Amino acid sequence: MKNKIIVTGGCGYIGSHTVVELINNNYDVVILDDLSNSSVETLGRIEKITGVKPVFIDIDLKNDTETKKVFSKHKDAKAVINFAAHKAVGESVQKPLMYYKNNLYSLINMLSSMVENNINGVIFSSSATVYGTPETLPITEKSKTQRPFSPYGNTKKIAEEVIDDLIKSNDNFSAISLRYFNPIGAHESGLIGELPSGVPNNLMPYITQTAVGLREKLMVYGNDYPTKDGTPIRDYIHVVDLAKAHVLAVERIINKQQEQPYEIFNLGTGNGFSVLDVINSFEEVTNSKLNYEITDRRPGDVPELYAATDLVKEKLGWEPKKSLNEMIKSSWDWEQKLRNNKE
Repeated sequence: MKNKIIVTGGCGYIGSHTVVELINNNYDVVILDDLSNSSVETLGRIEKITGVKPVFIDIDLKNDTETKKVFSKHKDAKAVINFAAHKAVGESVQKPLMYYKNNLYSLINMLSSMVENNINGVIFSSSATVYGTPETLPITEKSKTQRPFSPYGNTKKIAEEVIDDLIKSNDNFSAISLRYFNPIGAHESGLIGELPSGVPNNLMPYITQTAVGLREKLMVYGNDYPTKDGTPIRDYIHVVDLAKAHVLAVERIINKQQEQPYEIFNLGTGNGFSVLDVINSFEEVTNSKLNYEITDRRPGDVPELYAATDLVKEKLGWEPKKSLNEMIKSSWDWEQKLRNNKE
């Protein structure tokens, strides 16, 4: 019997890549997704890559009754990976209540249904934003969490606290929070990648959409940060490397290898690259010039974030493989293939 894993938000960017890695590692996958920021076409793309079409249920996890029904039907699941959340920093500043409602109601309903059905392990898709503006770099898992600047980031911080409180009240329940830095890139098949609805909030799809002609120019938000070139520095990680970490986290929970009921790991490369570094790398990889303009800072951005990755290497045996140029090339290949298929 294969172990069954429920993946909420499994049609999304990171979710779809993780589903591929789970299937490739012989797991049965059930995807729960409301398709609010993803497409049902992703299921066919996953099937093309893996030869397996995962079970898919179109569900809004904010609906407690429907969530309970689904979880009772799949109570044989060994663990849940939770990706279901709105994730745009800028939008969350404009629409905070929408973010708190979506990201926290859905989490609480999911956790309640897990407890009711004795599904006792969750891998939570968290974010480096929970560190706020870090006091020291690189950021370790022992770094102090702070009130993030954006409501999006704060939903991740609150969600981690909700999970922590649940674990303290329930001896059977365990969790691993994976705090992502900046996922970019796409699957080597070119079949799945980052496809945001509307204008991208993240740097890489904005770059590729500008280069392919979908956007007039890339806006670089601020060049007066206290960094080497004035633009914000981030730790970029390839989405497939990220997805592989989720499989290792699932195995750790299922095989009861955790050293404590709630574990937290940073997922990054340990290297910081500025926005201009990424632009220059893109121009080098594609042998083209990118149309961009420096504009005002964006609310919610911090100057510099990059990870210490020693703990995840030691405990999960995970380390990222892809270089920045490889990440960027895969993003560009995905964008070109996507647009060529639409023409």
